[in-house]
Amino acid sequence: MQYKEKALLLIRDILISVAIVGIILAALWGYTGQFPHSPMVVVTSGSMMHEDAPFGRIGTIDPGDLVLVKKINGREDVETRGARDNPATKHRTYGDYGDVIIYYPMGNKKRVPIIHRAICWVEKNDDGTYTVEEYGIYNATSINIPELHLSNYRPANSGFITKGDNNEYPDQIPNGGICEQPVKPEWIIGKARGEIPWFGLIKLIFFGNGEGYSGSDAVKIGKAVAPKDEWICLGISLAIIVGVPTGWDAYNFYRKWKKSKESGL
Repeated sequence: MQYKEKALLLIRDILISVAIVGIILAALWGYTGQFPHSPMVVVTSGSMMHEDAPFGRIGTIDPGDLVLVKKINGREDVETRGARDNPATKHRTYGDYGDVIIYYPMGNKKRVPIIHRAICWVEKNDDGTYTVEEYGIYNATSINIPELHLSNYRPANSGFITKGDNNEYPDQIPNGGICEQPVKPEWIIGKARGEIPWFGLIKLIFFGNGEGYSGSDAVKIGKAVAPKDEWICLGISLAIIVGVPTGWDAYNFYRKWKKSKESGL
């Protein structure tokens, strides 16, 4: 009878755990609209890092962060940053103005998705001219934006110009950029909303992030490379998550042992 009760308790605990995980996933999918795909991505590179980020780098996008990806329904769901000294919006995310989007370069789903900030929208007009409202460009035969190192740029389609906060050049550099053409809305997986810092490093330890970070404070564990303070914060977090329940179980065991010893006396 005792073994049967223990088995029932074990089954109950398993079902409760599965139910909790299911509720969390349902909430994430409900918020992001990404079902049946993953509602979050692991950041692998340092292209969105900020030099003035605090210890632990909470609030910015860094290697090892888990970022929620909220589905968009079109261009209107993405707010662009605009010019550096004249933002087109008051909306801020991850240390700067505008939205951060996750997209497939050139719409190729076989390539690794990019997570960069939407800077401006390029409209290719019916007559072949271009309009970029964020930079005061209207019906121009080509796009010239010195701040973005775009000179005589003539893209083939309308779309977003994107750029990593820690990158000097945008993704749309002709003949060598990450994504030579402006990002079409249909190439976008979603926009970044919220983060779980550091815990993506656990996955990167096994799968790696290549040359994702090469700063002077870089630390490599397994196949993952990230700033030292992120590893410290991850270690502290894991110690708390594992240590608190373990300590509580040890305390309860000690109480029972002490009580049984006193009863025996």
